[in-house]
Amino acid sequence: MTSRIPGFYKLPPNERLKAVAEQVAVGSEEISQVERGLVLDQAEKMVENVIGMFQVPLGIATNFVIDGQEVLIPMATEEPSVIAAASNGARMARGGGGFLTSSTGPVMRAQIQATGIDDPFAARQAILLHKDELMAMANELDPMLVKYGGGVKDIEVYVIDSRLGPMVVTHLIVDCRDAMGANAVNTMAEALAPRIEQIAGGRVYLRIISNLADLRLARAKAVFRAEDIGGPEVVDGIILAAELAVVDPYRAATHNKGIMNGVTAVVLATGNDTRAVEAGAHSYASRTGRYMSLTRYERNRDGDLVGTIELPVAVGLVGGATRVHPVAKTAVKILAVKSADDLSRKIAAVGLCQNFAALRALASEGIQRGHMSLHARNVAVQAGAKCDLIELVAARMAAERRINVDRAAELIRELEDRGQEGV
Repeated sequence: MTSRIPGFYKLPPNERLKAVAEQVAVGSEEISQVERGLVLDQAEKMVENVIGMFQVPLGIATNFVIDGQEVLIPMATEEPSVIAAASNGARMARGGGGFLTSSTGPVMRAQIQATGIDDPFAARQAILLHKDELMAMANELDPMLVKYGGGVKDIEVYVIDSRLGPMVVTHLIVDCRDAMGANAVNTMAEALAPRIEQIAGGRVYLRIISNLADLRLARAKAVFRAEDIGGPEVVDGIILAAELAVVDPYRAATHNKGIMNGVTAVVLATGNDTRAVEAGAHSYASRTGRYMSLTRYERNRDGDLVGTIELPVAVGLVGGATRVHPVAKTAVKILAVKSADDLSRKIAAVGLCQNFAALRALASEGIQRGHMSLHARNVAVQAGAKCDLIELVAARMAAERRINVDRAAELIRELEDRGQEGV
């Protein structure tokens, strides 16, 4: 297969879907499911008190090569320019070999908080003395997870000072395999709470997963050849722009938001928990005590741009909406991922690509040019443009750099009057 599909953006939606189906193992039933989307009966089984559905557009980012594999990327997002930027950035990465990824594996933490302990450091030691017993108790709760190589792999214990006194917090380190892991680790934490109370004294309150998944990191790297991205000046501009996000939290917030434009779109498309991944990413960006960029950019000896990213990506392929939502199931199939770890690495590559595309725009023509030309289409539709008028009105507004509903309405009237005169 290939993810390089020239003119893909010019095709109507049904032809785009057929083009994707020709490249990946997607059958007619799955095509119908994507076209139909989620139906009310399915939604009723997913959440409570259903009254309808709130859907966002699903698009495909093209041109990605990840670990030598051609990949089409399904992205669910309402924001204009995100998918176009990812596709463009991935095209520029192809000359340098695409994206190379790695990870630390699908490991999550659960926290068990014990309070009211007079001798917290002695309690910590007592819990660690019973580590093997506690690990065995937890693993008995999920024999299937253990069978596939997962389960509790370690226990850590911390004494944390607070204004309400010291707390002894036990961390269960759990390999979740192809699950995101929230249900598994929460069940284990709740089951161990009474035994930890017996061992340490005091009383256990919180027993729940941590979304700071610092043991579940995904990484990606790409080399963008200077000649492919606009020359040495653009390389310099990207490095300077990226450095501001390293040292200034005001810039880092917007910089990382751009990363999450890509990350969240793939997480949502595959039916995973967007809030968990976003919480993990932003807390990881703050791990030094200052909020910082999740990416880094450098120049190699050839003068080319090298971009890297590292962030927690807690996603799964079993459980949750991924196995229930028909479009999410098809999105996973389009990605051709075989494990949750594989999915997390592809998501990291998309985050890096999205960030590169935004930085390149900032370092060259400016972020608004591409974004606003796509935004103009939405404004044209909002003003009442239909069919061919949408593109005509959007193009005029973008050229004039006057993109608002009033101007769109004026252009619609003008173009409609011309059409009537022609008749």
